Amino acid sequence: MQWQQHNPPFSSQTEKSDKLTGAAGTVARRFRGESHHKVDAKGRVSIPALFRRVLEAGDPDWKEGLRPQLVIVYGDHRRKFLECYTIEAIDEVDRKIDLLPRGSMERKLLERMIHGQSLPAEVDGDGRLVLPQKQREKIGLDGEAFFIASGDTFQIWKPDTYQTEEQAKTEAWLDSQPDDFDPLSFLDQKGGD
Repeated sequence: MQWQQHNPPFSSQTEKSDKLTGAAGTVARRFRGESHHKVDAKGRVSIPALFRRVLEAGDPDWKEGLRPQLVIVYGDHRRKFLECYTIEAIDEVDRKIDLLPRGSMERKLLERMIHGQSLPAEVDGDGRLVLPQKQREKIGLDGEAFFIASGDTFQIWKPDTYQTEEQAKTEAWLDSQPDDFDPLSFLDQKGGD
């Protein structure tokens, strides 16, 4: 798999450009791909190697020999997955929350979901993430986890839930479109028009 450098989630890429390279020599800036991984009884699960490179690139304090940091957001009771942010990606979300009017319902909601219902985490020396029992129970995670990239975040799902609900919903929607429908046509639309 070759990393691409489209629409990086970082505000400033200059200092990152030489920091970390992927297999093809380009900086790992976006999560890409999907994979299944075993979850042990203590909640330890291996993070895909390519995802770890993005976590390293997205942690301004990371350097060789240190463990990359991330934030796991588990808020919003309707979500059946855990969303994992790089430090730079969550900092960007935090800055946008800070711009909302103090005391507004929108700000309170986002502060609770993003600040209150999240937890800092780090990748251990073996490339694993420890998922606490509370978060595993929230999404029904037991012996296996499904990782899927989502640009500047990645999601952790119970494999059956992802397949029977999320993937099925997407496939049903695509099946309802005309045969010549191309999802890339969304990229031609201007936001807000």
